[in-house]
Amino acid sequence: MSEPTTSTTIQPWLREILRSPGGEHELVDAEGPDGPELRCAELGVAFPIVDGIPVLLMDEARTL
Repeated sequence: MSEPTTSTTIQPWLREILRSPGGEHELVDAEGPDGPELRCAELGVAFPIVDGIPVLLMDEARTL
């Protein structure tokens, strides 16, 4: 029996409305060292995407 796969993609309707929590800046899709993430160039951080869910918490953000 095979392992279930987990989706790392975000639904298009949700992706269109997502903004960074630190100032509502645009987020850009990227691939980071630990997998998919959303990057905010204005804040210089990247937010992880875990099981298809973006974790938009500044405490969880990775500095670029």
